[in-house]
Amino acid sequence: MLYTLDRINADDRILPGITLGAHILDTCSRDTYALEQALEFVRAKMTSLGSEQFSCNDGSAAVSLLHTKPVVGVIGASDSTVSLQVANLLRLFKIPQISFASTSAALSDKSRFEFFARTVPPDTFQSKAIADIVRALNFTYVATVASAGEYGESGIEMFQKEARLKNICIAAQEKVPLSPSPKHFDAIIAALDAKTNARAVVLFTRMEHALGILEAANRAQLVGRFVWIASDHWGTQDRPVKGREYVAEGALTVELQSHALPDFDKHLRELRPFDEASQRNPWFREFWESRFNCRVDPALAVEHKKSVCSSQQQSPHYVQDTKVQFVSDAVLAMALALDNIRKRVCGDEYGPCRALQTVGGDVLFREILNISFPNLVHEQVGFDENGDGIGRYDILNFQLNRATRRWEYRKVGVWEETLRLNMADIVWAGGSKLLPASTCSEPCGQGEAKSVQQGDVCCWRCLPCRDHEFLVDEFTCHSCGAGSWPLADRRGCQVLPEQYIQWHSVFAIVPILLALLGVLTTSAVLVTFAVKNDTPVVKASGRELCYILLAGILFCYLQVRAAIAPHPQSFVLLAKPSAATCGLQRVGVGLGFALMYSALLTKTNRISRVFESASKSTRRPSYISPRSQVLICSLLISVQGVATAIWLVVEPPDTRLFTPEGRFNTVILKCKVKETAFFISLIYNMLLIVVCTVYAVKTRNLPENFNESKFIAFTMYTTCVIWLAFIPLYFGTMNNHEIQTTALCVSISLSATVALSCLFAPKMYIIYLQPEKNSRVANIAKQAMQGSGKKALFSAKSLTDEQVQLNPAREGVKLYVREARSTDVDELNSGEEEAAL
Repeated sequence: MLYTLDRINADDRILPGITLGAHILDTCSRDTYALEQALEFVRAKMTSLGSEQFSCNDGSAAVSLLHTKPVVGVIGASDSTVSLQVANLLRLFKIPQISFASTSAALSDKSRFEFFARTVPPDTFQSKAIADIVRALNFTYVATVASAGEYGESGIEMFQKEARLKNICIAAQEKVPLSPSPKHFDAIIAALDAKTNARAVVLFTRMEHALGILEAANRAQLVGRFVWIASDHWGTQDRPVKGREYVAEGALTVELQSHALPDFDKHLRELRPFDEASQRNPWFREFWESRFNCRVDPALAVEHKKSVCSSQQQSPHYVQDTKVQFVSDAVLAMALALDNIRKRVCGDEYGPCRALQTVGGDVLFREILNISFPNLVHEQVGFDENGDGIGRYDILNFQLNRATRRWEYRKVGVWEETLRLNMADIVWAGGSKLLPASTCSEPCGQGEAKSVQQGDVCCWRCLPCRDHEFLVDEFTCHSCGAGSWPLADRRGCQVLPEQYIQWHSVFAIVPILLALLGVLTTSAVLVTFAVKNDTPVVKASGRELCYILLAGILFCYLQVRAAIAPHPQSFVLLAKPSAATCGLQRVGVGLGFALMYSALLTKTNRISRVFESASKSTRRPSYISPRSQVLICSLLISVQGVATAIWLVVEPPDTRLFTPEGRFNTVILKCKVKETAFFISLIYNMLLIVVCTVYAVKTRNLPENFNESKFIAFTMYTTCVIWLAFIPLYFGTMNNHEIQTTALCVSISLSATVALSCLFAPKMYIIYLQPEKNSRVANIAKQAMQGSGKKALFSAKSLTDEQVQLNPAREGVKLYVREARSTDVDELNSGEEEAAL
């Protein structure tokens, strides 16, 4: 301050003819004491009475005993708590105040402190800078220590506000009282050490409090335990770290961006406690004695066992305080504002004019806010509307210089609304370059979500997402839904390929081979029947119903193999599901079975009715002619056809995507029909099978020449076994579309094969291997009576109007045989009745 005043007074361009002086008082960093001292500044304005208003008895002029100095403005204080108290007082008397170090955000409130300005930015910017540093280092779990008072409490409050916005959690909040003892600091260190995961500690404390915290950590032998991130009151100060270097190593401090005044160092080095020039500074002598550990007074040196101070003493490691620039800026701002007012009110008049002496503090303060000037280091200085300086900070790292082996504050970054931090230059405790961790919980791995408690975003448990889930954000797993699967990094989903049975897989090849064999065999039987259509064996088989039966068998095979051409779409059940193939499946499966079992039911029903009627009367049963049988069979088939048509209308065929239970990574393209609905569609065919089986059982004991009933019975028994095995197999493999489809195809093919083999193999055997039996003469000649225990056989061709009664004890039935005319043979052309009646 004195140095800058000397520069101003020596410059004729600033306040020519006017000399600025300073009345400097010590605040002792205590607000109450500072308030008492500030009364000296306002004493002259506390009375409006001047000496000219009084007279003496002898007629001489009155002399005032109160010697007041004309105070136009106040520079200071350093501590925010002190500035708050002083500013409250000075505003009452409209005295402008410019601080060079008070950074409390409360001082920006012009409704409370309308005459306060400062050359430094408020702690709002510093708090943002510290929060940005913590976030850049990925420290999400930190402890805080603040000094009691406006500076520490408001500063740490703003930091915590910024920290919440950046998802930084506060592990512990400690406060240093105004007059702390070593026990207070020890308790604070113990509380910080209890939070084992919080290594980073943010200090918004006064310099002496930072010293006490480091000393307590040193006593607790917690070297390297904490990462200190400190505000500007620690800044680049040597006092906090002296003798505690290893505890403080790796600390990051924030310091207002400033530049050293080059001439000030020379000025300071030339000062000696014995010189007259230093006597105006009442604390210089104390500073010298503290700096060099000596005493100026020889008597006191002997008393305190110190050396006598010498003018030859020099500080080997002197570094200019970073606040020097801001002190100089504050003095210059006050002087230049006065000079601007002088030019307006005094014109070219040299020295202080009367108009200048009557200028109020409010006018001076408005001029201070509007001023902008280059300082002694040629940096532009100004104030915003709140009287605050520009927010620029240097980020410093306390480290050991490996080259010089000296401890130093190394600049590692800059904050000017945004942070620029050079991580490569930072050295942490123990000389490590590895970034320490200060997190409550370790980061979750890939595919894991954070499970946090309400209001605590820093401590969490990592819960793995399920296989089919992806991470919406770091806290939430969400299912990809049907048809999708998470990406490898679990940050999104991808559409799964639709799966359906491939015609070249083993699950398709087996049914295809069975179907091909069945189609060829059935076609061969159809051709044989067509060629041998008028032979006894074919005629005796009931040609019309046999053709319907063979059509049903072929239809079943064609459901698996829709054409002989080896094209994948020619397989109805094995083709890729589509609306067309799904519709064909609904129609084909039920209709194929209906053709088969309606024909078999009609056949067994006729055989049963013929022999049941013959045992009661000689009257011929009704509806046993070929035309009647075809009509009955058609009616039975139409029931299935009508039901299927209604089903297609009510629920049109379509496809759907199906995800098997527990296999979310599989999407199966299936027909849009429930398995239960498919089962219901087969109930009618099951009913036909059951009724047909009942008739087969009833006719199982017919004479030997009627052995087709036995073949039908065996067919139905085998069919029941196949269906009983198919139903649980089909519904039990719903999660495996390949096995399910293969089971359906094989079951259909087996049902058709059983009917084809049991009913037509004997006929093919006679037609091709025993052709001599496939003639009318052979059938007429075949007539014999067998002995006891044998069935009697009669030929309808050799008997005329004669009634033959079988032994009722043996057979239990009577056969009435009449002359068989050729027309009768044609009408009764079914089963083996023609050969036996």
